[in-house]
Amino acid sequence: MLEVRGLRSGYGASTVIDGIDLDVAEGEFVVIIGPNGHGKTTLLKAISGLLPARSGTVRFKGEDITGQRTESIVGKGLVQIPQGDLLFPDMSVQENLLLGAFTRGRGGGRSERLAEVYEIFPRLAERSGQRARTLSGGERRMLALGRGLMTRADLLMIDEPSLGLAPVLVDEVYERIGRIAQSGVTVLLVEENFAHVREVADRVVLVENGSVVLAGSVAEVLEDPAVTATYLGVGGE
Repeated sequence: MLEVRGLRSGYGASTVIDGIDLDVAEGEFVVIIGPNGHGKTTLLKAISGLLPARSGTVRFKGEDITGQRTESIVGKGLVQIPQGDLLFPDMSVQENLLLGAFTRGRGGGRSERLAEVYEIFPRLAERSGQRARTLSGGERRMLALGRGLMTRADLLMIDEPSLGLAPVLVDEVYERIGRIAQSGVTVLLVEENFAHVREVADRVVLVENGSVVLAGSVAEVLEDPAVTATYLGVGGE
């Protein structure tokens, strides 16, 4: 579904990701892990068109989308949920959700999609009339995920959903992300802490210094003592 080849991008004169290759098959749950500041978020932004590619290609469902505008990419079904949620605080939960249904070329069926989101996130249904700014941190994260689903995404890219949340809320958010994946949505997720994703990932990609240094199944990644020592706090000498 997603094919990234030799992708380079960054900010100003700085190159942050340098020649990354990445594949995500339809229906997969792929997790990108790695140290903070080593290019994980930059990679998602370059894929979704928020940052220009300096070289390399991004193909989605067989189409070369390199250099296309972000709204066009979203309209094709590739949607990014950024860090920090970026909700409209003075709009209601339902109004925030409905905004996700107005992407170009993917309108229609809003009521059905809203019902599906409320089924996955029943707490959002309970708070549908509340302003987004009155929600807890975990509820805001769920609202951001729900708004991404309202786009009828084929591939959902989620950037560090556990960021800033208490452990009990992290567990709840990941339970909902698991339900999203079970509904048939392909997921590419960035997470700094491997412990949060080892039970849900089909494959894991380790990014350090802007490059992929390891990729494989969870079992294969766990066989690497350096990874387990660095990201799980176990193993190694």
